[in-house]
Amino acid sequence: MAGQITEQIEGIGSVTFIRSARAKHIRISIKPFRGIQVSVPPAVPLRKALQFVDSKRNWISKHLLSVKKYEEQAIKAKKSNNNIDPLLAKKQLTSHLQELAKRFGFRYNKVSIRSQKTRWGSCSQNNNISLNHKILRLPDKLQEYIILHELVHTCYKDHSIKFWQELEKILPQARQLNKELKKHHMYIL
Repeated sequence: MAGQITEQIEGIGSVTFIRSARAKHIRISIKPFRGIQVSVPPAVPLRKALQFVDSKRNWISKHLLSVKKYEEQAIKAKKSNNNIDPLLAKKQLTSHLQELAKRFGFRYNKVSIRSQKTRWGSCSQNNNISLNHKILRLPDKLQEYIILHELVHTCYKDHSIKFWQELEKILPQARQLNKELKKHHMYIL
């Protein structure tokens, strides 16, 4: 096997095997809109990679279901094409940030509202807070969680125990909300 080869495997579907000089072990990944990819180390024959995939049928089936569900949500969201007005987003999120900062005694430097692909928000070393405008598509409790999360970063720059203790003082359900937020995929919204 040289480079890349795609095989149709009964009960699984299309699987792309990629020869990788960096791979130390056979590794399966299932990604939205890319399907099943298998990284194969240089010295491993295709036959062994096929056997490995066969041995992981249950794992693959389980993950394929969640990826398919995700793909359906992404397609549905793209069709609805709910664009967010940047000026409205800036006004609403800045106002919410100011209100929460005042209520809980936090101070920040600047705020920016952006369309980001990988982050809901961030806080710089200079306490500049950046928020993703897609936050507006989330339930109110998650919007508040994200903003408070970034405000606590003005005091604690990492996710240490002290950070979580401070956040949970003002938002006791913070860890549960963090788990709930992970169910919302940013580029679906």
